[in-house]
Amino acid sequence: MFITADQINASGQANLDAVHGLAAKAYSGFEKLVELNMAATKAIMNESFSHAKAVMAAKDPQQALALQTSLVAPMAEKAVSYGRHVQSILTDTGSEFSKVAESKASEGQKALGQVIENMAKNAPAGTESAVAVLKTAMTSSQNAMESAQKAAKQALSMAEANVTKATEQVLNAANAAAKTV
Repeated sequence: MFITADQINASGQANLDAVHGLAAKAYSGFEKLVELNMAATKAIMNESFSHAKAVMAAKDPQQALALQTSLVAPMAEKAVSYGRHVQSILTDTGSEFSKVAESKASEGQKALGQVIENMAKNAPAGTESAVAVLKTAMTSSQNAMESAQKAAKQALSMAEANVTKATEQVLNAANAAAKTV
């Protein structure tokens, strides 16, 4: 089997389309982060001014301290919520990249498999062992790729679980701190 110019062009076009799709996904993720940051900044600014007015209107130091203390837990919750939103955006964008990478790797492995099969069909007599070695190497590389993908997914899952657990601990600590003050 020989590779034709049309096949090369089709492959190039498919790769260009994939890169374009990834660029669009990356830009979309960046847009979401900018929107989140703008909304968070606006909310912080408005809440800060409202809180400052309330503290300035306090009748005595105890009331001012109570206002300051009451701000701790909600601020921690908002920070955690912000972190979750960022994590969600990054996870979604990363999963899109992973899907494309897995798809392209699968396509490449299929194409390589076809090349090896064609070589096996057209190989001269006495080269069967060399073809068998190539097939074994290809199978081993596919297994290694699948193992790496599974390990990456497990690592991502563990990281998400750790972030969730840390988030809960931060919220619990903030609530405990607000209660003791």
